[in-house]
Amino acid sequence: MTKQTLFSLSILLVFFFHCITTLGQPAAAPAQPANAPVQPANAPVQPATPPVVQPAKAPAPVQSAKVPPIKKGVPDVTKILGKAGGFSVFIRLLKSTGVSDQLYGQLNNSNNGFTIFAPTDAAFSSLKPGTINSLSDLQKTQLVQFHILNTVVTLSNFQTLSNPVPTEAGDTSAGEFPLTVTTAGNQVNISTILVNTTLGGTVYSDNQLEIYQVDQVLLPVDIFSPKPKHKAPASAPTLSKPKGTDNDDDADADTDTPSVAAKVNASGAVSLNRHGILVSIGVAVIASLSRRDLMA
Repeated sequence: MTKQTLFSLSILLVFFFHCITTLGQPAAAPAQPANAPVQPANAPVQPATPPVVQPAKAPAPVQSAKVPPIKKGVPDVTKILGKAGGFSVFIRLLKSTGVSDQLYGQLNNSNNGFTIFAPTDAAFSSLKPGTINSLSDLQKTQLVQFHILNTVVTLSNFQTLSNPVPTEAGDTSAGEFPLTVTTAGNQVNISTILVNTTLGGTVYSDNQLEIYQVDQVLLPVDIFSPKPKHKAPASAPTLSKPKGTDNDDDADADTDTPSVAAKVNASGAVSLNRHGILVSIGVAVIASLSRRDLMA
């Protein structure tokens, strides 16, 4: 027991001495870090400011074209002719050329008026087969317009028109599509040079539109008998003329070339001279022979 107690006390003394020695020494300074943290080379890039997107403007509402109101009681030419009957070919031409729509639009949008000479179906039947079908679209339009005057002419006012009367087909001042209107009492005569006819009955009449019946199709000269285009005349080839045949060269012919009579006179004179010489020679020979005989 004593040995164990001593051994234990010795161990305690050693431990106690070690503790005092350790506590008496100063505490070691904390170790400095070997390297400072590396600073980043570049500052982080700030994100770009996003563009401000303006809201798209809504498209302006499309203004619809103003359609003029339709006048009450505007005359429709094709309906009027269709109701009258007997104008089916002329109605078809009015529609196919678009002239009927033009007439309706102008009658609705303005105070202008028109006078129409409407050929009957019998008038078209009297033409040669294929006359209308052989025309171009432009010529068909001009043919229809040739039957329309851009003014309202009542029966009593035809005598006031000045010829040539202008039509919708062309300008008469330039000599195009001439139309002549004459009156004799109550009769109205219409002439296109190719066609002469008289005005028939009245199909329709108001303050904007006059439609008259005609028994022949008014054929304009500019379509059915066009004027030939003027061309410069080709120069005729110059022919060589014998001397003495041109009147302009008479003087030169008289001086440079002897006439036939002069040639005859000259040849006669030469022949006479030759005969005279021969006679003289003969007389001289005879005379010399006579002298020899006398001398012998």
